[in-house]
Amino acid sequence: MEKYFKRKSSSEQSLTPSPQARDPQASDPQALDDGRRSKKLCPMKKRFLEFDLEMLPSDPGLRPRISDYHPSDRDEIRRYYFLKGPCQPKEINFPPRKFGDASRKFIPDWYTKFGGWLEYSQKEDAAYCLCCYLMRSHVGEHRGSGEAFITEGFTNWKKSDRFQVHVGGLNNAHNQAWRNCQALMKQKQHIEGAMCKQSRQVKVEYRIRLTAILDCIRFLLSQGLAFRGNKESPSSTNKGNFLQLVDFLVNHNETIREVWKNTRGNLKLTSPPIQKDFVRVAASETTKAILDDQGDSLFAIMIDESRDISVKEQMVVVLRYVNKKGQVIERFLGMVHVSDTSASSLKLALESLLAKHKLSLSRIRGQGYDGESNMRGEYNGLKSLILKENCSAFYIHYFAHQLQFALVALAKKHSEIASFFNQVATLSNVVGASAKHRDILRESQIEKVDEALKEGEISSGRGLNQEATIKRAGHTRWSSHLVRYLS
Repeated sequence: MEKYFKRKSSSEQSLTPSPQARDPQASDPQALDDGRRSKKLCPMKKRFLEFDLEMLPSDPGLRPRISDYHPSDRDEIRRYYFLKGPCQPKEINFPPRKFGDASRKFIPDWYTKFGGWLEYSQKEDAAYCLCCYLMRSHVGEHRGSGEAFITEGFTNWKKSDRFQVHVGGLNNAHNQAWRNCQALMKQKQHIEGAMCKQSRQVKVEYRIRLTAILDCIRFLLSQGLAFRGNKESPSSTNKGNFLQLVDFLVNHNETIREVWKNTRGNLKLTSPPIQKDFVRVAASETTKAILDDQGDSLFAIMIDESRDISVKEQMVVVLRYVNKKGQVIERFLGMVHVSDTSASSLKLALESLLAKHKLSLSRIRGQGYDGESNMRGEYNGLKSLILKENCSAFYIHYFAHQLQFALVALAKKHSEIASFFNQVATLSNVVGASAKHRDILRESQIEKVDEALKEGEISSGRGLNQEATIKRAGHTRWSSHLVRYLS
């Protein structure tokens, strides 16, 4: 969490409240589309009051200039990029360039020598400087001023000594930019911190409020519960899970109640935009823990398509790997919105997600999808496009998917099994449509269980003879219960 607070507004960076704290009712979110600025807004006239930092492009060839953002947002964006570190893909195919009769390409070993600032763009096949991009908004017209490492990208691999020339002396523009980046991260030296001096007691109270809010958010996330309610006003009898849980915690903890009583409304950290910020941080930290557990080991990917409640097509990616303890682990990596479900679009979305987490297609050793043509197509499917770049990424059709299709086909062909499922479907319709019928069936079943227990036909114990509902059988994909019945 500490990393997150370092890149928030000045009041949150020091974990102290400020008179300029965000008003919970003054939210006018403007999202970034694919990490780029919305063309409908002039960044110098309107400020993005809310946007997802995680959606900012990692590839330096896709980033807009820092000067294109609103001045009030630039420091926050700079902190995010500096904390994230330079974009340094390693396990990719660096394309060669012709220099006379010789071919040369970018060498990953340069990361070690210039690792603090050197970046590589897969899109442009060019090198960039992170600190100069962040702190040098206005550069000269000549390459000697560093323009090649900020906007155009350096591509002359034959003259790798230009990296050292770019660094230059102690007072060179690059070193000045590097010192400015380091100074930006020292929040206590900022003028905002000097103008907003708070007592130690205020800082302690702010941390108590923050800890309480984080505990509530962690609980809801771990249980998979919704945050928002239909009506969240103070007069509402049910303000949603998040606010109700906060009220419960305040009412049952004397310390939190005393702090909460003296807190102004815009410092309680309960507004929807702040809730979303905390959730994004929790997701980022969870993903980081998964990637740390995965380490440098090889992995397999499992992909499926899914629609959310807003009917947006999304690609779901799951990693399967062997951790350091030798255990086979499957973990959800992320979802990517795809407007086009063609194989090429899905591949671009997958590459974008992997690049965001510093993974590459070259480390994939297995891929598992369903039987759709855009996924497993022999020539133009997603698995074929990946195999063209990585011949070790073996494709396996979902075993559960194949078993399901086989058992459903068998159930339809066998007359006795088909008759059984027809009777189950009829029974489910008759009983499930009426509460009275359910009660009759339940009472009848209880009598049979009691009689069987008395005669010793069945045994009693914890978890035995529990009441269950009749499942409705279906024929389509994962909603089918025929596999469950037959197994």
